[in-house]
Amino acid sequence: MTFAASSPPPSAISPTTFTRRRALGAFLALPALGLLTACGGSATAGNPAVDQASLAPLATSVPAGTTIKVGDPTVKVALELSGLNKELDGFKVEFANISGGPQTTEAFRANALDVGSVADIPPIHATWTGLDVRIIASAYRQDAVNHPIYELGIAPGAGISSLQELRGKKIAYSPGQAQGALVLRILEKAGLAQDDVKLVELPSTGDTYSTALASKQVDAAPLGGVQIKRYLAKYKADGGTTLRHGLRDDPGHLYSPAKVLADPAKAAALAAYVKVWGKAQRWIEDHPGEWLEGYYVKDQGLSREDGQYLIDTAGKRDLPTSWAEGIQRHQQTIDLLAREQKKPQLKAGDLYDTRFEAIAGTAFAEAAKDGAA
Repeated sequence: MTFAASSPPPSAISPTTFTRRRALGAFLALPALGLLTACGGSATAGNPAVDQASLAPLATSVPAGTTIKVGDPTVKVALELSGLNKELDGFKVEFANISGGPQTTEAFRANALDVGSVADIPPIHATWTGLDVRIIASAYRQDAVNHPIYELGIAPGAGISSLQELRGKKIAYSPGQAQGALVLRILEKAGLAQDDVKLVELPSTGDTYSTALASKQVDAAPLGGVQIKRYLAKYKADGGTTLRHGLRDDPGHLYSPAKVLADPAKAAALAAYVKVWGKAQRWIEDHPGEWLEGYYVKDQGLSREDGQYLIDTAGKRDLPTSWAEGIQRHQQTIDLLAREQKKPQLKAGDLYDTRFEAIAGTAFAEAAKDGAA
């Protein structure tokens, strides 16, 4: 395999698991391209959705000369650190420093990317904007409720110690991001409607939410990863706190444009990539010291303390060989967003390319048996 340098636009989104969902608020500014509601997914006029049943079985080998463009910067580092990149011989992989829903979706539209790494919201919104996409790999967290990606940051003096006390409060809200969907799920759990609170639309980029909390622009905001630790370190003395939401917020996916997956050569290369991606997830889990130094410290520039915090809070990975439960949870999210954001209904199962279902999970399990690379 050849790792080729790509020349994407400069990325302001860190490729780590704790920031890849920091989508830009401009995601919702994408034009509505003739949204259609159908069992087979959504598509633009003149660009119909690809029928899953029409896709050929995955080839067992990758044709010579095949290239795939990958927006998965975190796993790029894992492949290099582990030596698993040697298992991708026979075709070319061009890694782009692109992650998060808005950047990935725009790269798909420009035919500049074949696969991207995101949470569960971008494939939904991509479909709603007329881009036919499919998920080809999924990863979750074991004991996800006790190892959340996000906690609800509470502003000093806001007087919020339970979800029910969000009534009448100002909450940071990013409609096209995982954080925005989480806010709606939190309200649903608390028995509150959007009209019971004031949603303040803010893109979750950098420390925007922490700053908004500290300045009391909002009373509550979902904070992710190291932002939780930093917010408490900086503002706890002033009364800033965080509140666990008690929900799963852990989905992570690889997804691709359906037209890419309809290309037998690219589909075969993506299947090979997904297999090694599954092994890389196991390697990360089994080599926390090497991952701390090689990724969090050297690649991301974090302190060892912050990196170790992220490793500890992530818990153990779960890469299932069946997507049934994940699709069911994804459908619940779609139903909530369709209702609360006045969007067309979708079938979650239509967002998945089932040819890939067992690949990552099987590789993850086998890597554990083999001791990984």
